[in-house]
Amino acid sequence: MDKIRKGDEIVVIAGKDKGKRGTIVTRVDAEHVVVEGVNRVKKHVKPNPVKGVVGGVVDKDMPLHVSNVSLYNPTTQKADRVGFKQLEDGTKVRIFRSSGEQVGA
Repeated sequence: MDKIRKGDEIVVIAGKDKGKRGTIVTRVDAEHVVVEGVNRVKKHVKPNPVKGVVGGVVDKDMPLHVSNVSLYNPTTQKADRVGFKQLEDGTKVRIFRSSGEQVGA
């Protein structure tokens, strides 16, 4: 079970975009995530008429390492660490470390 998943709202805690908030669009691999509107770069794209791609300069969101992002806690309005807890029925859930409340509940 991953501490940070697709669709989670996160805060960047390190790097050039420190302090920005966004939603995770995809997980590139086990340690990298792409966040909407964060770590945006200008990419020069060659035109490809076969694929219907028009050339030019496009903005693209690049992956971030998961150690540079933290889950956003809406109650405290801050970044928070994530832990795990096993419920009475045996299911494993994510919790915020500061308050102990369940993530997304």
